[in-house]
Amino acid sequence: MKICAKLLPFLAAAALAANAFAADSEPAPIKIGVAGAHSGDLASYGIPAMRAAELVAESINAKGGINKAKIELVIEDDVCKPEVAANTATKLVSAGVKLVIGHICSGATKAALPVYTEADVIVMSPSATDSDMTLSGKYPTFYRTIAPNNAQAKAIADFTADTLKAQKIAIIHDKGDYGKGLAEDAQNEIRKGALAEVVLFEGITPGAVDYSAIVQKIKIARADAVIYGGYHPEASKIVTQMRKKGLKTLFVSDDGVKDNSFIKIAGDYAEGVYATGPADVSSNPVTKQYRKAYADKYGGEPGAFFDNAVAAAIALTTAVENAGGSTDKKKVAAELHSKIAATPFGEIKFDERGDAIGVGYTMYTVKEGKFVQVE
Repeated sequence: MKICAKLLPFLAAAALAANAFAADSEPAPIKIGVAGAHSGDLASYGIPAMRAAELVAESINAKGGINKAKIELVIEDDVCKPEVAANTATKLVSAGVKLVIGHICSGATKAALPVYTEADVIVMSPSATDSDMTLSGKYPTFYRTIAPNNAQAKAIADFTADTLKAQKIAIIHDKGDYGKGLAEDAQNEIRKGALAEVVLFEGITPGAVDYSAIVQKIKIARADAVIYGGYHPEASKIVTQMRKKGLKTLFVSDDGVKDNSFIKIAGDYAEGVYATGPADVSSNPVTKQYRKAYADKYGGEPGAFFDNAVAAAIALTTAVENAGGSTDKKKVAAELHSKIAATPFGEIKFDERGDAIGVGYTMYTVKEGKFVQVE
């Protein structure tokens, strides 16, 4: 087909205009996956993390994005179930995601990690604490803004034996990667330091209605304290049945229990229960900024792991910005290991394993229907 010579100047001008428009248009968005329990019994953990990611993304986009590229969140619900999480990870990888905030539960995270590792996707969890995920070296693209189970288990073991003066300790768990792993770490800490006698170590069946059998075993063992590894739905039932049976045995648990849902379900029986959790960072300026943004948009308090998820979202996006807007695994990892990001937990960076440096645990107790930090 011949083009009329008279049209050539007009076509050239149109091409130049198109190129100029393309140069001025926005670059492709930076896709960040957000994976966790957004429905089901453990949604009270996943929804605050999802909303934290949304608020950080909104703040960045309101300022023009990163190198003019806007943040686009790709949100997937894994219901905190390992059998769902691997499929969730596959969906995110297929969507072109190179960065993920999540997953929330250790079992789900562990099931998803092989998918992300193979695809060179960087994953940062605000709450998955299973020690093996960083200590094993099997998941080089995994990071977290919460300390691992071994650190949490040591805090629980030391507190139960030294502060509460328990001499006979029953350790029970929900048989999951998170709960069982923490229980095993706690048992090792107690035995290693000869802190007390472990008189019972046993798993329970998650989702059961009746836990009278394990309550009876705790009674027969004459335990001064129970250390429980697992989540709040089971813990609330066990504590309730213990108290109804007249057991005044001390109950000490983990950050899977330090959630207002535990208090709502257990009611008055929750009083005096101890649980670990991230330190109170309410006075931090970054915390104040994002908790206010949460209250303005959603109302009320954000809930468990919100601050950790804000930290994860800030750390990832800061690393991308420092890498010149790149989501390349090597470039982002180099920034995460070497540069400091200002988060609710102060200025943090990550060690060679992927754990956030300087992030630890604090002990809380339920007092007058609220978790308060133990002085």
